Amino acid sequence: MSAWPLPEPMRLALDQARAGESAGEVPIGAVIVRGGTVIAAAHNAPRGLIDPTAHAEVLAIREAARVLGNDRLDGCELWVTLEPCAMCAGAAAHARIARLYYAAADPKGGAVEHGARVFEHEQCLHAPEVYSGMGEAEAAGLLKAFFAARR
Repeated sequence: MSAWPLPEPMRLALDQARAGESAGEVPIGAVIVRGGTVIAAAHNAPRGLIDPTAHAEVLAIREAARVLGNDRLDGCELWVTLEPCAMCAGAAAHARIARLYYAAADPKGGAVEHGARVFEHEQCLHAPEVYSGMGEAEAAGLLKAFFAARR
């Protein structure tokens, strides 16, 4: 556990991850903040919604766009418990997310600092500022426990 308290948005993203786990989903949570106010929160729900695109980040982006009445989420921050995959990184770019904070790295499926490195491509329409590692141990622990229980 870190000597520093987690920022509130990451705590809320971890709460969302736990809610997803309780629903039988992979425990990943996401929160979108604008001007210090949480405007959307979601957890993974592909099984419950029968939708392979229902990752926490995509659901939070959809809700934030609905709340703001705009497909451009200028000035918004995306806080997520796991490094986004290529689909979610692409959605963040299209939504014009200003800053991305993620807890745990995902060397296998992540696409921000691993794999495809979506934001580094010349074709990427927009690249947010990226910050990683806050809440990493807790987020990784949730995922490890979830998958260990299913093996």
